[in-house]
Amino acid sequence: MAQVYNLYIDQGTTFSTTLSVADQYGEPKDLTEYTSAAQMRKSYYTNTAINFNSEISSPQDGEVTIYLSAEETSAIKAVRYVYDVEVSGADETLRVLEGIVVINPEVTK
Repeated sequence: MAQVYNLYIDQGTTFSTTLSVADQYGEPKDLTEYTSAAQMRKSYYTNTAINFNSEISSPQDGEVTIYLSAEETSAIKAVRYVYDVEVSGADETLRVLEGIVVINPEVTK
């Protein structure tokens, strides 16, 4: 089951967060040979998605980093979204994080 964590992102700023993926015993999951993907959408049923940049930043430690540049966050409408992060290996796909994203509007442009 995915961890639930809400994200708050300021429009026009760089955003980055790193999460640790654990196995069923609470130990860091080895993510060697895994890929990651993360998206946000206005609702679970919306076809249009905004992709996070996502990478396995430390495979042996089970770390995944998602990020957006300042230019990317500037282009996102300041509303509430839902998101999730998935990792995929040869034999499995796991949703490791999910929640709500709130984009705070930018004043200085």
